[in-house]
Amino acid sequence: MVKLTKIYTRTGDAGETGLVDGSRVSKADARMAAIGDVDEANSAIGVALAATVAEPWQGMLARIQNELFDLGADLATPGDDFEPSEMALRVTADQVARLEDEIDEMNAQLEPLTSFILPGGAPAAAAVMLARAIVRRAERMAVAAAADTGLNPQALAYINRLSDHLFVMARAINANESGEILWKPGATR
Repeated sequence: MVKLTKIYTRTGDAGETGLVDGSRVSKADARMAAIGDVDEANSAIGVALAATVAEPWQGMLARIQNELFDLGADLATPGDDFEPSEMALRVTADQVARLEDEIDEMNAQLEPLTSFILPGGAPAAAAVMLARAIVRRAERMAVAAAADTGLNPQALAYINRLSDHLFVMARAINANESGEILWKPGATR
């Protein structure tokens, strides 16, 4: 369990931060940018939860919020041993599979897509769509970081699947609330 008695440490004042193993990297490092984007996505999911998301989505989002902290810890753990241990919190294939199962379950209740969907609709769906876009950015940064250093392939799969999950969830919320807003190509010409 983490215990923080002091919030500021002054150890990052020179533009570096610590990884799980104690090594230091620039705060501008792609790995740190990905971790920051994951944190932002987690905050956006908190906004979606505050938008009175109903069950079953509330439970899914609460679980995902916790897993995004796990993902951040995984990304902050250097090395090429991606097995979870007492000393290394790693995203697992089971977590990715659970997202896939939830996507399939939600998607089975939806009409097939006939157009691209504009982000919006019900407030909760719009908040989930914003979180999805931030997750996509986090994924791009994680892929950039993986080009320079080894990252857990399951962490990369999780973040890729998560954006799909949030997209389908937003569709499901809108199906139960205000309906989807479809893109109308060239409608304002």
